[in-house]
Amino acid sequence: MHSSRKNSANFAVKNKTEIMKEVSVQELKQLIDEKKDFQLIDVREEYEFDEANIKGELIPMGEVMDNIDKISKDKQVVIHCRSGKRSATVIGALESQHGFTNLYNLKGGILAYIDEIGL
Repeated sequence: MHSSRKNSANFAVKNKTEIMKEVSVQELKQLIDEKKDFQLIDVREEYEFDEANIKGELIPMGEVMDNIDKISKDKQVVIHCRSGKRSATVIGALESQHGFTNLYNLKGGILAYIDEIGL
């Protein structure tokens, strides 16, 4: 199992003047309900995913850079974690190092989703 702490050095910090795109939990629920063509990626650890998930594709933070080919560049991609911090770090690195322009952070992460929508 990869530790995201050891691998977090692979993630460059994004220029703070750039604004990261976000979606609210209500917007995500609408994407799901309307069966929109988008990708949902969960960057939490496997044990977190097993405890509760919203049916995203699990790619733990420490494994993202080894799985770039699994992330779509031609449709909206919503990335989430527990609270939104890890996913924001991942998005910053993917945008700056790999040129992604279609990534959205789930504002508040799965905690906000559970609080506002439920599982």
